[in-house]
Amino acid sequence: MLYKEKIMPLQEMGEKARLYRQQGKQVVLCHGVFDLLHPGHVRHLQKALQFGDVLMVTITADAFVNKGPGRPIFPDTLRAESLAALACVHHVAINHGPTAVPVLHLIQPNVYIKGQDYKNVEQDISGNISTEQHAVESHGGRLCYTEEIMFSSSGIINDHFEIFSPATKEYLRRFKAEHKAEEIINRVQSLRSQRVLVVGEAIVDEYCYVTPMGVVGKGVNVIAAKYGTTEQFAGGSLAVANHLAGFVDQVTLLTGLGRNDQHEPFIRSKLAPNITPVFYYYDQAPTLVKRRFIDENMNKLFELYFYEEESLSAPVEADLCRWLAAHGAEYDLVVVPDYGNGLISAAIIQALCEHARFLAVNTQINGGNRGYHVITRYPRADFAAINEPELRLAAHNRFDAVENLAKKIGVAMQAKQFAVTQGSGGALMLDNVADLSLHVPALSTRVVDRVGAGDSFLAFASLALSGGFSSELALFLGSVAAALDVQIVCNRDPITPLPLFKYITTLLK
Repeated sequence: MLYKEKIMPLQEMGEKARLYRQQGKQVVLCHGVFDLLHPGHVRHLQKALQFGDVLMVTITADAFVNKGPGRPIFPDTLRAESLAALACVHHVAINHGPTAVPVLHLIQPNVYIKGQDYKNVEQDISGNISTEQHAVESHGGRLCYTEEIMFSSSGIINDHFEIFSPATKEYLRRFKAEHKAEEIINRVQSLRSQRVLVVGEAIVDEYCYVTPMGVVGKGVNVIAAKYGTTEQFAGGSLAVANHLAGFVDQVTLLTGLGRNDQHEPFIRSKLAPNITPVFYYYDQAPTLVKRRFIDENMNKLFELYFYEEESLSAPVEADLCRWLAAHGAEYDLVVVPDYGNGLISAAIIQALCEHARFLAVNTQINGGNRGYHVITRYPRADFAAINEPELRLAAHNRFDAVENLAKKIGVAMQAKQFAVTQGSGGALMLDNVADLSLHVPALSTRVVDRVGAGDSFLAFASLALSGGFSSELALFLGSVAAALDVQIVCNRDPITPLPLFKYITTLLK
């Protein structure tokens, strides 16, 4: 059989497996990504065939490979061809799903084979091994493991492929010499009991996808575009709360909505079940909506704001301050993504600074506040995180070194840690307690959409710091989260434990 003839749709593989079983043959199945076929894979597959008569291999489709930005290196079609070229492999199919469980129910192999690195079920961060074992045993099959020479595809790719810059490779080499993925993951999991409060504007982000058609003509320099579809996202403080909700048992969200606003059902439907919303209502302002017009390359062409600059009435402001005075100290962490669009007044800032036990703040520049919204609105914060333009605006300094400016602003705010994100330049964190300056290069090689990356960095770095992580680990965790976030369109999905833990594992192979 020509090797390409071994590749078939999954349903056809299921039918072949049924026929083999009817003939009394033992069907063996292996499943994985097989991104970079190496000697460890070859020996694993050769050993797998010894458990039966026919070896079938399924691979995870590109869309479901969960190893972080830039992966897989090779598309599923090429990965399938590489496996089909091996003499020990009889049939190959691509699985368009996140786990092998549906494959196991379809193929019903006599033996399902995993490598020895999956043998310790307690260390399986995905929890898939147990469910896969149950699936194969439900059809009378059994789960077995090979004991062969081990290589790490991720380690080989990280070291020898041009996935990361030399600076990032060197950083990862030094970092993983001192830190193990399992230890970091265990520590993140230990934060689940943290009580978290998120305070900030609720934003409904709208993406209107359009196709530019050219200028309208008649001497007017205006671009015409063909409308496609519109997608809505729960952004702002809603996104920050959703990120954190995957890692702690309970999140409280304090935010403002327009009274009788049509967006409230949508917002409630998008909040994770373990988020307790505390909504205050604007009498004369709508829920903040940011409508962006996006072309097919994810370029943002134009943006509309639906809001009122002075949205907060005096009675609502007073109620918010009273709530913070009564409840602010109950939380281990208070995270304030401050977008400067009307919710957080000077009085609310004072209440936050007075009552938060651990206060983490970010102030973002946007079209609705440019020129007057700066981090120094806050007289204190335990942790502050802004990007470089926001830092330079706060310092009124265009040219001096970022580290010097961060030190100046951080000291003025009495911040224990002060972080500056720099896009493709990575992120800087100053630890003013330990007098340390730390830097992480960018941990993502591909950007789909930068919207929300600063929010995810704030969420995870602040959770780590409030939970007693070192500045080095908090900076790493925030940077990993941001690297994952730039792969997500706007706030379509929150960062959840499995992708975060898998990418940490991939980086530190």
